[in-house]
Amino acid sequence: MQLRDLLDRPLRTVRISVTDRCNFRCRYCMPREAPQAFSDRGALLTFEEMAAIVRALARRGVANVRLTGGEPLLRRGLEDLVAAVCAVPGIADVAMTTNGSLLGERAEALAASGLDRVTVSLDALDEDLFRQITDGATQLRRVLEAIDVAAEAGLTPVKVNTVVRRGRNEGQIELIAGHFRGTGVVPRFIEYMDVGTSNGWLRSDVAEATEIVERISARWPLEHVPRGPGVVAERWQYADGAGEVGIIASVTRPFCGDCTRVRLTADGKLFLCLFGRDGVDLRSVLRSGASPSDLGDIVAGAWQRRDDRYSESRDAMTVPWPRMEMNYVGG
Repeated sequence: MQLRDLLDRPLRTVRISVTDRCNFRCRYCMPREAPQAFSDRGALLTFEEMAAIVRALARRGVANVRLTGGEPLLRRGLEDLVAAVCAVPGIADVAMTTNGSLLGERAEALAASGLDRVTVSLDALDEDLFRQITDGATQLRRVLEAIDVAAEAGLTPVKVNTVVRRGRNEGQIELIAGHFRGTGVVPRFIEYMDVGTSNGWLRSDVAEATEIVERISARWPLEHVPRGPGVVAERWQYADGAGEVGIIASVTRPFCGDCTRVRLTADGKLFLCLFGRDGVDLRSVLRSGASPSDLGDIVAGAWQRRDDRYSESRDAMTVPWPRMEMNYVGG
């Protein structure tokens, strides 16, 4: 059964935040000075509960699952969740977004469990700048090595997400594009977004997609590639055939019109938009003994009432709205 919302958008993807904790403190996500209230262990969904929700979603048309965080590899035994999700009838693709710090030693086991692909967050190739942005102890070398290990394990195409913030790391655009050019790894440059309320977002800090494309194309000419429905990244391929880059322009060219995803928090709230203020409490439904059919009906009702399109309607009135932090709602 394919669900459609009030804007006729189908439900195809769920992003599951398996933990709200992270070993980095990136300023656009969870800066160290911002107060953090992490979920207690007993409040977290078990892997069995997450798999039960995926089964209910799959019966309603979801085919794609992405595991996120926080940092998902901080959740012990994540390979078990991967295997359980991959076994759900109707699920065609299971991917994960990670900061890469723990990926190197886990990539082969994740691939063996059925994981299809990984995306690694990487905002700088300069060691000092990398440490400043992540505000953690992990060395840049460890993340770069993990990207290579993931590719060797078959978690391909490996993608690299770079959040570009003006005055901070726009000088890394060409470095990152050039580093991965011709390797099969796909770098994706993301406009700095106003997710949550703790990152001090200003519109003037956004390095716009047009500028990013122009900077790369000035070095290595790019050609636009059409993207499919529900795909968030604009695709650009090198004219000489040395691969491609992606651009995620949710500020200047929002893609709310064909958004097909929901987000499940680690404590069981279902959010219909990255910028949502309220979530549907599925944990309480599960723990009250509801049947899979009941769970599916709750999800269906929420999606069919959905009309979220924050990025398209973003203005001086909506920007100050209270929103969930990125590490909680799953990025």
